[in-house]
Amino acid sequence: MPEEAVLIRRRDGVATLVLNRPEKLNAINAALIEGLTTALDSVERDREIRVAVITGAGRGFCAGGDIEQMMELKTGFHSAAFRGFLEAGHGLVRKLRTLPKPVVASVNGPAAGGGVGLALACDLRIASERATFTQAFAKLGLHPDWGGSFNLPRLVGMGRALEMFWLSEPVRAEEAKRLGVINFLVPHESLADETAQLSARLAAAAPLPMALMKQAFYERIHTELERVMDHELEAQMKCFASEDVNEGLRAFTEKRPPKFKGS
Repeated sequence: MPEEAVLIRRRDGVATLVLNRPEKLNAINAALIEGLTTALDSVERDREIRVAVITGAGRGFCAGGDIEQMMELKTGFHSAAFRGFLEAGHGLVRKLRTLPKPVVASVNGPAAGGGVGLALACDLRIASERATFTQAFAKLGLHPDWGGSFNLPRLVGMGRALEMFWLSEPVRAEEAKRLGVINFLVPHESLADETAQLSARLAAAAPLPMALMKQAFYERIHTELERVMDHELEAQMKCFASEDVNEGLRAFTEKRPPKFKGS
């Protein structure tokens, strides 16, 4: 039997959701999106759970979209399946933002592309000193998704967000803390304990005002986020239909710089 794409651990009012594809650096595929969505539904129903934590198994948090799966969809001309994959990811972002409980991203290692988008969709972020944040879409010939083109500029400013998206350079944890991408930076060996302490503090708070504050903070920007995700979806589909995305995906797997032609 294949292992579950997402594991759930419940303890003292905290549900820890573990992305469980360590051999792929927890790259996002349909099973992982479904597993996270199902887990968050369970968290919402469970009155004993006050806080959700999302982290990754192994040495990485989340490498973004599964390149192998994307190549299969591209070479097989499965654009409808790719669109469904994007829509499911955006549905997960909505779930994270509307869940009436705090969600903490515990970033234990590299995060890239949609993995950064996943972390940014959480309410708070605590990261190991080994964490990096890479917006690698441009290197693949793709457009940002998972609400990243909305959330990142709000945290780091327009110019720095464009720099991260256009140049695709990894941002180390120390710089991410300085920019406001993450709330807390801790030694790698202490990440689990520090995450547990943070989660315990959140779980001890009165749940009703926590839920109402989250609703108030996000309600004002919900319509704007929806518009941006609609744009992301259509822009990503245009990129997916291009020849350049073939080159970007091949170059990634061949570990060489891409040679884009603008077609």
